[in-house]
Amino acid sequence: MRCTAPDTATRQTLPATALAVAVDLPGHGPGAYFPCSYRTPQDPEGLRTEPSTTAKVTSAHFADHVADVVRRAHRLGPVVLVGQSMGGLTLNTVANRVPELISHLVRVSAFRPSARATMQQLMTAPEAAGSAIFRLPVVPTPAERGVNRVNWRSGDREFLRVVREAMATDRTDDEVRTLLNILEPDESAEIGAADTRGLPESWGRIPRTYLRFTEDRTIPPELRDLMIEEADELTPENPFRFRSPAAPHIGPRDPGELAVELELELELELVAGLCR
Repeated sequence: MRCTAPDTATRQTLPATALAVAVDLPGHGPGAYFPCSYRTPQDPEGLRTEPSTTAKVTSAHFADHVADVVRRAHRLGPVVLVGQSMGGLTLNTVANRVPELISHLVRVSAFRPSARATMQQLMTAPEAAGSAIFRLPVVPTPAERGVNRVNWRSGDREFLRVVREAMATDRTDDEVRTLLNILEPDESAEIGAADTRGLPESWGRIPRTYLRFTEDRTIPPELRDLMIEEADELTPENPFRFRSPAAPHIGPRDPGELAVELELELELELVAGLCR
C-alpha cells in the first residue's frame, strides 16, 4: 500500500492532542548535584577536587528510568521517543530494551553510536575534528572522581564566546548567560564511555528520524552524516528519514518551531501506522 502526506479525510483519524512529557535523567533536573565549590564565591581548587554523587550514575540508570516512563506512557497510546544531544545515547539503550513499546525514535541533533560503540569513539573519529566543543575548557578533575565537570558560571569572556560558537551561534551574550544558568556542571564520565550501540534486532526495527540542525557546531555535519550512514548500513531496510531545521545545537530560539517539527513527526508516524 502506498502512503502519501495526510489529506483532510486522513487527518480526521488522528488524535486532536498528544501528551508530551519531558523526562529528567538520573543525576539531572531535581536530582542534579551542584558542588559547594561551584557556588558563589567559587573555590577553584575545590571545584577541581570535590567529589560528586553524579559519578555513581550510569547509562544503565538512564535506560532503567526512561524505559519505565515508556512503559507507563504506552498505556495511553503510541510512544514517540525524542532525545537531544547526549540524550541520543539513551534512545539507543531504551530502544534495545523495549522496542515493542516505541513507535518512532527522533534524534534532535543527537549522538548515535552504531559501528562505533561509544560517544567517546565517535568524538575521536576524524569527522569530529571540527567540533567546537573541543575548545570548551573543562575543569581538570582527577579521573578517580568519575565526572566530567564544566564551570558554566565562569566569568571569562572567552569562555562565553566558545560556548556561543559551540552551542548557541544565534544567541546574544545575555541569552547565552541565561542558558549557562540552567546547565549542570557534572556529568558522569561513564556515560560517554559506555557501549550504547543500538542493536539491529531491537533498536533497528523502530522507524527513526534525525533533525539535523544546520547551525550545529557541537556535532559537525561530517560527524552527523557519519552517524546516519553507519546506522543505515546496520539496518538498510529501515533507514533514517531526516529534516534540516535552521538552528544551533541547543535548538531554535522559539521552542514552538521545534514543537512543530515534532508534531509533524508524530503525524507522519500515525499515518504510517494506518498504512501498515
